[in-house]
Amino acid sequence: MKVDLQERLSDIATHWAPETVATYNDNEVMVVKVKGEFPFHLHEDTDDFFLILKGEVTIDVEGEDPQVCKPGQLCIVPKGRTHRPRAEREAEILLIEPRGVRQTNDGHRIEARKTA
Repeated sequence: MKVDLQERLSDIATHWAPETVATYNDNEVMVVKVKGEFPFHLHEDTDDFFLILKGEVTIDVEGEDPQVCKPGQLCIVPKGRTHRPRAEREAEILLIEPRGVRQTNDGHRIEARKTA
């Protein structure tokens, strides 16, 4: 299976609305456009994986210095750590998460939007 990430990202008009572009094993590969701040939240059962594709994203993890991530860099937040991503200008991120659920901007868990 081949996926053109830039093509898929060009179809996204809403910030903080990840779209699933592929699945493997029990994981979803998602792309998302971000701008502004996502609320602080945590994932009790899984690490959070961010691969920056475009722009600059700061990952704030409670009790740590902010991590500024640029294209080609990734950041993994360990499970159980309160964190938030934020971006002053629009950025694009690839996420990998266990299939089925992810954090929303209101702190609730929802099913991932499937577009693969």
